[in-house]
Amino acid sequence: MSAEPTDVPAKRSRASGRRLSMARREELTGYLWISPWLLGFVLFSIGPALVSLFISLLHLNLGSGTRFVGLDNYLEAFTQDPLFWSSLLRSGYYTLLVVPLGVTLSLLAATLLNQRLRGTSVYRTMFFVPSLTPIVATAALWAWILAADIGPLNNVFAFLGLKSPRWFAQAEWAIPAIVIIVLWSAVGGSRMITFLAGLQGVPQELYEAAEIDGAGPVDRFRHVTLPLLTPVLFFNLVLGIIGSFQVFEVAYVATQGGPGEATYFYALHVYNKAFRDFELGYASALAWVLFVVLILFTQLQFRSAARWVYYEGETT
Repeated sequence: MSAEPTDVPAKRSRASGRRLSMARREELTGYLWISPWLLGFVLFSIGPALVSLFISLLHLNLGSGTRFVGLDNYLEAFTQDPLFWSSLLRSGYYTLLVVPLGVTLSLLAATLLNQRLRGTSVYRTMFFVPSLTPIVATAALWAWILAADIGPLNNVFAFLGLKSPRWFAQAEWAIPAIVIIVLWSAVGGSRMITFLAGLQGVPQELYEAAEIDGAGPVDRFRHVTLPLLTPVLFFNLVLGIIGSFQVFEVAYVATQGGPGEATYFYALHVYNKAFRDFELGYASALAWVLFVVLILFTQLQFRSAARWVYYEGETT
């Protein structure tokens, strides 16, 4: 009888040890399962990023030797490179055009495709197919469509007796032409899919209650749909701004940054410094400046999100 109380703590200790051992085995098993991804992340993401950060502190030009210069590359970008500020501001202007238009059109397309109509799946496929086209092929196709003299679109304008823009041959129309190409490719893509998923997650009871209260389609969209879609809207805005500042392929294929420097975006400047001028250290510094700019924009968006993003179930 006297031995039982001393056995109880020992049994509890052994049981606790077994649970701890099982938890550690489960933890180790989890790490083993994700180890291929972790290895790839270290080798192909974190590793190259850290190497580029180190390279940005070097004067590394192919054929002219290597030396440590500290922050000189960054100082050169901000004070001596005539294309740094112009290309960054040009990318910002492009972002101001393409992100609001893209998000609005994707939301509109998702709203239309969320209606319970016959053939909706066919329409969804038609909207989504352009996003599957490789961006290089898309840029080459639209460069021909928008060609100033032989492009089909300008021929249609001429047939109708209208004066058409010269698109890529005219500096003030070059960026709008890039925006048209990107919107054609991206409006029906992943952004529309996320909006469509968000729309299908809105409780039908809220629409019915709003309709009973006399709300029309516009009021239901404004007071029911939009508030519940703000998390998806915020997500698409963050990704849209990050992606738009990195625009490269369309400008590289369609215009090479022209006419003049009308479409010479920041990412194209980084590419030219790295692979045309072989200034690898300076190009790495430019890339890290862009990284910091994107971090700042993202941080500003997260700070502003508290004022307009509504998460269902949160208390105020």
